[in-house]
Order: sequence, then C-alpha cells, then structure tokens
Amino acid sequence: MPYLGLIVMVLWIVCLVDVIVADEHAVRNIPKVGWVIVVLLLPLIGSVLWLVAGRPEGGYAAPRRPAAPSEFPEYDRPGRQYAQNSAADEEFLRRCRERAEAQRRAGREQRSARPD
Repeated sequence: MPYLGLIVMVLWIVCLVDVIVADEHAVRNIPKVGWVIVVLLLPLIGSVLWLVAGRPEGGYAAPRRPAAPSEFPEYDRPGRQYAQNSAADEEFLRRCRERAEAQRRAGREQRSARPD
C-alpha cells in the first residue's frame, strides 16, 4: 500500500485534465467550473465523482456540433485564396493599372494648372 498516494495523485491529475478538456456542453450534472472545483478540493472523491457522474457519456468520440455560419460566407469557401479565373484576374489588374495611370495623369494636370 505504499503506492496508494501516488495512485490517488495520478488519478487526480488525469481527472483534472479530463475536466479541463471536456466540452462544456457535454459535461453532466453540474457546470464544468463546478467540476473543476470539486476535483481540485476533493482529490479522491472528486475524481471518482467526475468519472461516475460528470464525465460526458460516450467519451469524446461524439461528433462536435458544426460551427455557426460565418457572417461573411465568402470566407468559408475552401480555396478562396487561389485565383479561380486567371483571364478575369488579368483583365481586372489591367483595368486597375489604367485607372491608376489616369488618376496620376489627372493629378499632374491639376498641379500644373494650379497658379502658384
């Protein structure tokens, strides 16, 4: 029986980590924070209570709920950072360059027409 303290300490640490990583919505009987307090304050009894009455049923293999839809669904599209149509991209960039050059020209004309 000299290893009883070591066994209790290992059980306590394992249960404490288990409580911390458990999904808050899957924990049974009392809220997750309550289970952390019970396991911290009552190492042996709290650990056994967690395993019997608090641990989520079925372990952690249950599928997680899907994430809430984003406010910006275009960000959820996989591969959005890659060009979808390179010809359209080239046309867009050509128009941007033309517009920038036209703005530069207009700026030069305004500066040269300004009486100093």
